[in-house]
Amino acid sequence: MSMSLLGRLPMAVKLGVPVAAGLLAAACGTAAGSTGAGTPASGAPASGSTTATVIESHAGSAGPFLTNSSGRAVYLWTADGMNKSTAQGAVLGAWPPVTTKGHVTAANGAKAADLGTITRSDGSKQVTYLGHPLYYFAGDSGPGQTNGQGSNGFGAKWWLVAPAGTKITVADSATGAAAAAANSSPTAPASSGGSSAGGSSAGGSWG
Repeated sequence: MSMSLLGRLPMAVKLGVPVAAGLLAAACGTAAGSTGAGTPASGAPASGSTTATVIESHAGSAGPFLTNSSGRAVYLWTADGMNKSTAQGAVLGAWPPVTTKGHVTAANGAKAADLGTITRSDGSKQVTYLGHPLYYFAGDSGPGQTNGQGSNGFGAKWWLVAPAGTKITVADSATGAAAAAANSSPTAPASSGGSSAGGSSAGGSWG
């Protein structure tokens, strides 16, 4: 019956049936190909990969103290609470927080179990050690420098951090006269914060 029906159709319609079937098959094949091609792209790694921050121990005359992987000293501020940073505004110009965009790892005597992070008001992750938020000092321009040790800037003391998580309150000989100057007057670090433009330019070499 289907053959008799086909026989009654005009010639143009008869020729159009196989053409339409071929176009439909090609369209299906193309759709399948595009779906398959999109799968690897969706599984590709994101382009904005994060970088780990490393905290390690560095030898000093007053005992080992914590640094980053480049040897830059890190400090705690006695004005802070446990896992809480109170440093804001001008303080951060002289004492930038140690932040991370990836994992935080320990090396060379630092303890991985004591590392953590807190979220600052700007959304950045600040590294902590045994609950102490960590900071750099803008006046340190080279590995092992501890020019911020014992500073009384912004109303509270800044100390190097021992691998045990305690503050080091003894002057480091590498600091020399700079530590004594920072300790001599409560107002000196505030002015150094203003002059930290020079410190910042030196600190900029840390990358």
